[in-house]
Amino acid sequence: MEGFGDDEIESILYIGREVSVYKIPPLKANEGHRAQEWGDLANPLWKGRIRIIERSRGVALQFEDATTGELFAKADYDPAKPCVEAVLDSSRYFVVRVEDAGKRAYIGMGFLERTDSFDFNVALQDYTKRWKNRMNPTAEENTPSPHIPAGPKKDYTLKEGQTFSIAIPGRGGKSSFNNNATTAPNPTSFDLLGGLSGTGTSTSTSTASSGGGFPLLPPPPSSTPRRR
Repeated sequence: MEGFGDDEIESILYIGREVSVYKIPPLKANEGHRAQEWGDLANPLWKGRIRIIERSRGVALQFEDATTGELFAKADYDPAKPCVEAVLDSSRYFVVRVEDAGKRAYIGMGFLERTDSFDFNVALQDYTKRWKNRMNPTAEENTPSPHIPAGPKKDYTLKEGQTFSIAIPGRGGKSSFNNNATTAPNPTSFDLLGGLSGTGTSTSTSTASSGGGFPLLPPPPSSTPRRR
């Protein structure tokens, strides 16, 4: 089979040290393939290794002799039309579409261990993800982050000339704050005799000078005992 050029740089995405290849019967139903219909799985058509190789023109699955490296079969992997299909009754077996000189055939492939088939699947999935990002590089950039609230940002800063009021409990009026004010308002202080003062000075005065309130009563006269 025709391979890639010798001057191309290749990247090995996966190596399966031991795989078995089976001749499979034609698909009878549209529901998918089943490995149990391939006959004696302990007697495969061919045994060797599989390598997933990425080069400049794409990715290929190459079935090779584990000792000599001789190519047995090759399948070009196109994520838009994948050439690998999992069977319905096992996670270790797959159906691979191979092509040679315009001819197409389907072969069965099986791994000895489930961990090998898992790694095989992960390698194809990782390449498919990179391929989709390369075909549509702006897809991830335009996806909004789930941690950022949707909608336009709100500006809560005071504009020039705007004011707002705060109601202080215990006072009849409201304190207004102006964005154009150049001096700080008089601080509000607490009078020890009771009440709030907005000027920072005590509002309590002597009752004698103000003339209001209750007058102070003189102390009661001291009682002296009578002599008999």
